[in-house]
Order: sequence, then C-alpha cells, then structure tokens
Amino acid sequence: MTQPPELPDDLLIHASDEVRIRQDLALVALGKRPADRVLRVGRLLDVHTRRWHADQEIVIRARRIAYVGGAGSWPGEAAERVHEPDRHAVPGFGEVHKHIESSHLTPDREAALVLPFGCTWTCEASHEFSNVDGARNLDFWLAARRAGSPAKIFPLPGSAVPPTAYEWGGGHYGYEEQRDFLRDTLLVPGLDEVMDWPAVWDAANPSHERLWGMIRATFEARGVVEGHAAGMRGAPEINAFAAAGMASDHEAWTPDEVRDKLRRGLFLELRPHSLPEIIQALVADGLADWSQIALCTDDRSASDTMRIGATDHNVRLAIRNGLAPEIAVQLVTINPARHMRLTPWVGAIAPGRYADMVLLSDVESFIIASVWADGREVARDGRMTVAVPEIAWPDWTRRTVRIDREITAADFAIHAEPGRATMQAALLRPFHWSDAFITAELPVADGHVQRDAARNITKFAIVDRFSGEGRTAKMFWLGTGPRTPGTALACSMGHDKHNIWTVGSCDEAMALAVNTLREMGGGWALVRDGEVLARVRYEVGGLMTARPPEELDREMQALYQAAETIDWMYEPTFSPRWSPGFPERLAFATLTCAPWRWVLVAPSPLAPEGFVDVGTGRPHPVVW
Repeated sequence: MTQPPELPDDLLIHASDEVRIRQDLALVALGKRPADRVLRVGRLLDVHTRRWHADQEIVIRARRIAYVGGAGSWPGEAAERVHEPDRHAVPGFGEVHKHIESSHLTPDREAALVLPFGCTWTCEASHEFSNVDGARNLDFWLAARRAGSPAKIFPLPGSAVPPTAYEWGGGHYGYEEQRDFLRDTLLVPGLDEVMDWPAVWDAANPSHERLWGMIRATFEARGVVEGHAAGMRGAPEINAFAAAGMASDHEAWTPDEVRDKLRRGLFLELRPHSLPEIIQALVADGLADWSQIALCTDDRSASDTMRIGATDHNVRLAIRNGLAPEIAVQLVTINPARHMRLTPWVGAIAPGRYADMVLLSDVESFIIASVWADGREVARDGRMTVAVPEIAWPDWTRRTVRIDREITAADFAIHAEPGRATMQAALLRPFHWSDAFITAELPVADGHVQRDAARNITKFAIVDRFSGEGRTAKMFWLGTGPRTPGTALACSMGHDKHNIWTVGSCDEAMALAVNTLREMGGGWALVRDGEVLARVRYEVGGLMTARPPEELDREMQALYQAAETIDWMYEPTFSPRWSPGFPERLAFATLTCAPWRWVLVAPSPLAPEGFVDVGTGRPHPVVW
C-alpha cells in the first residue's frame, strides 16, 4: 500500500488542485492508499433514492469522502476508526439562499453559530456586503475558509449592486465583474437574486444593460441565475421571468403561487414564514417529485438562530407540517446542491464530496447528536468541539461608514415655500407597494414643514455613507418611528443599499443618532432627549460584528429593552407578517426592488431629492 501524498489545499476549490485530490481519492477507495479515518454509523440516508442503509462506513481522506458502503466492505487501512452504532447519518445541510450578513455576525462567527445546527454549507446571497465594498467582495467571503473554517461559503455576487439605477456608492457590478468572479474560483456558482425586474424587461431602464451583462457572464460560465419574483402573480409575468433565464424564486407566499411558478420551471426556495401553508397544500396535492423545491432561511438574526435554530429549524417545520423526514432532508441537501450545480462537492454522503455529515439520535423529531465537517467532528450536543478561526479583519472591512463631517439637525429640515402656512407632502409607509404615494397637508413653522404625530406622520431619512459628503434625503412617513418627543432611531443596515436610515420625532435627535453610528462604524443607535439610550455595534461593513453571538445578543436585548420605553407609531400594512415592529423590520422598509414603486434613496442625479418611482424612473418633490 502506497503512502498518501501531500494534497493541495482544497479549501477554495481550484480546478487545478481538484484533479490531484480526485486521483488520490480513487486510490483510497480501491484500498491502495490509506484513509485518515472511517466513520461507521447505524444507518445512512442515500438522498438520491430516499433509502436508508444499515450499518454503513464512510471512509475519509483529508476533507473528502473516498468510499461509502456496508461495514467491513472497504479493503483499505485507516489511521482512525469511529463507531456510532445508534446514529442516523444524513448529509450536512445547505442553504440555497441566505444572507449571512443578516445574522449580523462575520462569516467565521456565523459558521460557528450554525454548524452545531447541522448547516455545513451556504450559498451566500452577497449583495449586502457587495453594496458596501463590491471590489473586495470575494476576498471577504473567502477569508473564513482560508483561515480554516469548516463551513463552506459559495458566494453569489449580487445582481443588485446597486439595487437600482437610482442608487450608488460602495460597489458597481456589470459584465466584467461577474465574469471575473466566476473565473477565479469554482466556489462561485452563479448570480445572486435578480431583483430589479423592471430593468430586465424594459430596455429603456438605465440598469437594463448592466443587468443583462451580468446575466450574460453567468450564462457564459454555465452558472445559475437566481431570481427574486416578489409580488409576481400573473401568468405573463411569471412566463417572462422564466423566459429571461431566472432559475428560481424564494418570494412565493401562497400554495397557488408555488404551483404556478413550479409549472413554469422555476426552482422554489421556501422560507419559514410561508412554509407551513405551502407544505400542507403540496402534501395534500400528492406531489410526488419534490426535486424542484428547497428550504431556505434568507434572513435570520443571530438572536433568532440562538433561539430557534438554523437550517434544522426549517426541516423540523416541514416535518411538523406533514412532509416525510427523508424528503425534508432532500430539500436542504441534494436539491439545493443540484440546483446550484454543486453536487461534486456537497449535498450527499457520497465519494468525492466533502465529508460533512449530521448524525441524528432521532429522525422523526430530528434531534442532532453531532455534526461532522471536512472529515472531522466539529460539534456535539449543540456545541462546537473545534476552535473558531481567529481572523484579524482588515481596515477595509471595518471603515465603511464614511461621513467626513458632523451631521446636523439642518440636514433633516424640509423647507417650505415662503409665506406658506401649510404644504402638501408625499408620504410613504413601511412596505408601500402601491402605484401611487400617499399625500397629506402638513403645517409649516419657522419656514419648515412639520411632522404631525396626531396623524401618525413622522420623518424618515436616508444618509449616504459612502461618498464622505453625508448627502441626505428626507421625507415624511406614515405609521413608523417614535411618537415620543426628542427621540430617533438610526441604523447602518438598510436593505439593499445599506446607507444609514434614521427615523425620528425631532431633527436634533436624528442627527445625534446618525453621528453615533458614524463614530462607532455602524450598527444601531437609539437616542432620546440628547442621550444615547442604546447602541449595537456592527463594526464590520456596518452590517456585522466579529464578536461572539452572545455578546451581540446582549446588545440587541438592551436595545429592545430601551425601545420599550418609547411610544412607537404603527400603521397596518398589507400583511401582518410584514408589520414594521421594532427594530428589524424597519431595516427592510428601505427596499427598492420590485414590487416596490415609490421609494426613498440617497440623493442622486436621477433622483435629486431621493424620492423616485423605481418602476418608471419618475422623481417627485417631497413637498409642494
């Protein structure tokens, strides 16, 4: 038996190294070279056929699987043997669509949080950090793996960089950028969710050429073009969306919407909030082939993950709503791997794949006993058994809030026309999907248009954090923010451009909240009467922290506690699932993708006051 050679480092999956790794694995499978270890389990799920096989051994060389078969069938020798006779082995779970930034942890910290829950690989929808530092996006996502993290991150460069043609700063992606991302490493499987649907079909839209350039580069590399079909219900639109090359949708809310999109060939990525109703309906339909469906998390904070779990939560939710455990496992393993064309590396306990296994103590209740990744145990009984890599995140990840001046109350003043006692004002409210904006007549005092708390009207603003100038767009919003006088909330995480947003009952408080974020490098700030009541620090990208999740959670809980002392305005939206709440939902109220129409963005040449209909490109004054 020949001695095993030194293998290339396969953390980043380069094609030239892959050949040597595969040559070595073939010889190990034949017993001609020794393995590093053999894991023997009581049962193993073959996700290709949904069949359980009893008393199986998994032969591991370095980080990969070389052989799978009945116990004792492999003819070779191994340095170590591990026997788990009471465990049921399933593949490591994968996320087909997730924004790691929404955990508000850096990738190394987020991996350590989700690995004990069985999540060993993630397709990172990277338009969050892409919009902060587009040029270094890939370096950021590969840093944790380079440092030895056992979690695999497959980054998809963001199509929404910028989200619309009316936004700017932080990053700009087109054909050349996407081509280079796909060329540099096999870890990049495609293009992140195409959200700006008006720019796809309308050749007059200023983002049309940029988006189609990214789609073209993805097709050239045989990558996957991920979709985002929010609010898309009509047959012509769904057909056009699929015809344009979008391969998936994670925005389906109802069983009928899922049925309509499945029959047009879209891959459906079901999120937890709509999963119960959809699973129940598809089971009742007698759906036999679930291969075009996966479960995904999309956005989940570290606090919520600590409370309910990660991908395992999605699986248990599907099982509770009538799905067979074996199918539920397929929906987080082989199905997303096939869709993303990643089956050579993840999605199954099979030769050539990374040795990522979840060992269950009970299948029906889906209790995780331990988790293996990269060929070794990394978690047991809900706790990591290996160290989190130490990463010294460089300045370019930490100094992303660039406002080179003090923000003042004057930045948020909305000037009235001379001599006017009242002005007409344009209003939005959180998750405003209507074709027209709301209007109201507002009072004028000292030459400025005023809020009206009695009618649930307050002030909302976007502050650019990329140019250094702190350009500010401001207008009035309905049913959000503080009613308590002298109060404001600000955050540097605001989907999808991630400029700073602030909402407040007075301009001075809004300025203090923004300046607090400017000093800390990003996060949350809640102020009242000239005092900072609570702050949460997102020092990396203005989106994440490199600290442990427990420390982040303590700051979030303190923010929640301080927020309970404030009277918050509320206005019903189209769905109670998307009511603003405090504070996370407000960070989604700045979305500019379809089906949004009128939005507020940082001032730009195409939207001088920041108020624009992203479907038509028509700007409008905020008062008149």
